[in-house]
Amino acid sequence: MTDAEIQLTARVVAAAGREQPADAALREALGSRRLLTAEQTRAVSRAVFTYFRWFGWLDHARPLPTQIKHALDLAHGFAERPESFSDEKLMARSVPEWVREQVEVSPEWVRSLQTEPVLWLRAKRGQGGGLVKKLGAAKLEATRLPEAVIYKGEEDLFRRPEFHAGEFEIQDISSQAVGWLCNPQPAERWWDACAGEGGKLLHLSDLMRNRGLIWASDRAVWRLKHLKRRAARAGVFNYRAAVWDGGGRLPTKTKFDGVLVDAPCSGVGTWQRNPHARWTTTPKDVQELAAVQKRLLAHAAASVKSGGKLIYSVCTLTRAETVEVVNEFSASQPEFKPLMLGWPHMGQRPGPLSAFTTIWPQDLGGNGMFIAAWQRQNKPA
Repeated sequence: MTDAEIQLTARVVAAAGREQPADAALREALGSRRLLTAEQTRAVSRAVFTYFRWFGWLDHARPLPTQIKHALDLAHGFAERPESFSDEKLMARSVPEWVREQVEVSPEWVRSLQTEPVLWLRAKRGQGGGLVKKLGAAKLEATRLPEAVIYKGEEDLFRRPEFHAGEFEIQDISSQAVGWLCNPQPAERWWDACAGEGGKLLHLSDLMRNRGLIWASDRAVWRLKHLKRRAARAGVFNYRAAVWDGGGRLPTKTKFDGVLVDAPCSGVGTWQRNPHARWTTTPKDVQELAAVQKRLLAHAAASVKSGGKLIYSVCTLTRAETVEVVNEFSASQPEFKPLMLGWPHMGQRPGPLSAFTTIWPQDLGGNGMFIAAWQRQNKPA
């Protein structure tokens, strides 16, 4: 990297904090410097995330430019000779100490965190092979999940005509797994209770062949507006959107064949892609979010019809937000019984799943994800 690129990286790192995540600081810095080339933009972006990926290995008494250069050297060394980094040092330095009380910290997990992430795409159903040929620097990973594509090029995919035609979405493979495990059918009614900007909803619609009906809700109006634009681009029309704050007053009286609660969480499962969050997330955040998750799940469950499915997913790995949420819900809602789910087609994880499962980043090469499933039992006549 040039000295100018290092200095710009240092300014972004200095601006990043709990109130302004690194990606937001990066967008602001790069947006104000329109004369940067695409290569310079990529170099600065990579350096910012590399700095936080190796944050626990750095001497923070030294000047920021020196720390950044050291982080880049560490990343290069790890990419070239990962075996030269001991498991003990990786586990001690790569995640904050509090995590050990909430997550099973293993060498495999930590090594995955220190590896630069890949970019996952989800092609429309049946179009993965054709998309790979059009994009060029891409590979279909059908042995992991149907229509999952790794993109290895450097082109701005948001400018591709295939993107504007709705032929693919940028979506992590573990997020794609959630849609496949929901297994929605074309004639069914589903509710994506925490839809956000619609990533999983678009996948549900694709699996339903744009038939049936999906309700989408979120507490933020602006997210639902983004969802509307994304749905229009993707040609998704079988949905309705409504604001829902997560309380007992539900957005509709409809009873659903399936309800997906993809709840807000601490995001520990995304720490490979979002290393800055490792050093800003706190145990208090985890506990507060666990309370939100329990409330969302309990309220959304009321909309599941007899025989219907309730799916809970979070891109985190903490016990408080996974097994503890599941245990409390199961104890308080005896009419919901654990539902066994099977992978649609995944070489690494054949056969049936437990009703409650964790996808680690090292399993599929994407985010960490926890998924739980229940079925409401038919009420006696």
